[in-house]
This record gives sequence, C-alpha cells and structure tokens, in this order.
Amino acid sequence: MNLIEVKNLCKTYSSEGVETPALKSVNFVIEKGEFVSIMGPSGSGKSTLMQILGMLDRPTDGEYLFEGKDITKFEDDELALIRNKKIGFVFQSFNLLPRTSVYENTELPLLYDENHIETHNREKILNALKAVGMEHRVEYLSNQLSLVNNPEIIFADEPTGNLDSKSGLAVMKILQKLNDAGHTIILVTHETYTAQHAKRTLIMKDGQLISDEPVLNRLIAGSESDLLK
Repeated sequence: MNLIEVKNLCKTYSSEGVETPALKSVNFVIEKGEFVSIMGPSGSGKSTLMQILGMLDRPTDGEYLFEGKDITKFEDDELALIRNKKIGFVFQSFNLLPRTSVYENTELPLLYDENHIETHNREKILNALKAVGMEHRVEYLSNQLSLVNNPEIIFADEPTGNLDSKSGLAVMKILQKLNDAGHTIILVTHETYTAQHAKRTLIMKDGQLISDEPVLNRLIAGSESDLLK
C-alpha cells in the first residue's frame, strides 16, 4: 500500500524578490512499512523534503498524496490532526521541554488527543518508554536525557548527529525495532553508516532526486560516494 506519493514536488523560497528553488520536480513513492533514508550534501533539499513530508511545510507546486489523499489541499488544522495521530518525529536536538520529566514529555502529544483518557494514557506512555528502553527513567528530567501515539510513520532528522558512536548505534537499533514492528521510518542523514540501516536510499542533489535504490544494491555498486559529491 502506498503511504506516500509525491508527484512533481517543488519548493521555492522567496526573499526580497529573490527566488531560490529548494526542490525541483521530485517524484517517488514510499510504501507502508518501508525504512527509507534520504541523503545528500548541504543544500541538496533533503531537509526541505522531510519538512514537507512531515507536514511542517507546504510545497510550492506539485502533489503530495498521504494515504491516497492530496494533503496540499488540507487546512492547517487538518494537517495538525494528521501529524498528531499518524506522525512521530525524532530530531537531532530532541526538542524536549526543560525541567519536566521524561514521563511528562512523553505524555504531551496525548494532551492534544480529543479522545485521550488519563487512565489509558499511563499504559500508553509506559509501553512507549519500554519500547525504547527508557522505562527505568520515567521520573528523570528531560535535560537528563514523540512516539507515544504509536505513529504510523516516524521521521528521524539526523537522530545520531549529536551522539557518540555507541549511543548512535543504540538509536538506530531502536528505529530498526520500530520498523520491524511495522512502523514506516524516513531517516534524513548525511552519515553513510547511519543510512545503511535503511533498506532503501533516496539521494538528493541541488533539489533533485538523483538516485533511488535499495541499500544492498547501492553498496555493491559502490556508487554512493560519487553521488554525494
């Protein structure tokens, strides 16, 4: 089943009369349950693409179909509802609220769920923390340390960028575990060893999609270093 389909997706930023194209007629499909990495040098458009796919920004032109629906025609409040129910984010800087516990940070998305029930929340929160090996840190403050809604799709933007190799590997193992459980993972990274955890890699350059291949085939071909130059 196609979870995401983009057709001739374009994004142009305008500032003081100067237009800068960030995405140029990008086309691809992501099926439910895939683990896809998006790579490219600085300025390639990979972060802009992730923001649009995560419904944090809108394209200038083209179509973005999510579960078969063209979300470019949705109002902001409709997009917010989809993000809350269907999408989880893992950012490089984590974006946690300071001076609040891990439990309270994990609970936050549920507070925006009109159907949330407090007694059910605790079970959801503890299950989410257990899934990422943090059940023993429920009462830790967030500065000592988004997936509680059990999102269908998880966007990870450079999730290992601020971590040492051991911690980075632990994060990637968590994402692999979530993918094995049926979650769709879209990973934005500039690190080759991180991207190799995915099963498919999209490579961006100058706002265009220049490669879309299974990870195994790409590694055998040895072409990645050339594509990223």
